[in-house]
Amino acid sequence: MYARRRRVYFWMMGVCLVLFVGAWAVVRLFSVPAAIAMCVVAMVIPPVAAMIANRRGPEDRWWDDPSGDKQSDEWWDELDGKKPPGK
Repeated sequence: MYARRRRVYFWMMGVCLVLFVGAWAVVRLFSVPAAIAMCVVAMVIPPVAAMIANRRGPEDRWWDDPSGDKQSDEWWDELDGKKPPGK
């Protein structure tokens, strides 16, 4: 899953670069508004690519993994409501 997200991220960033460079190297010679529109689209791609690359899949575990410290894990379970207090 990680490799697929990474691949999609790099493709999106590549498209962003192509849009930006193409807009000001070629398209601006024919139409400045089209070049500006291409740059606006290129501006939106990096945040979307970052969200896709950092998205947590259903099989990924992150913050709910046990830390290995028994006392800390019990404390967090109690705070999260997974375990009643004092048990």
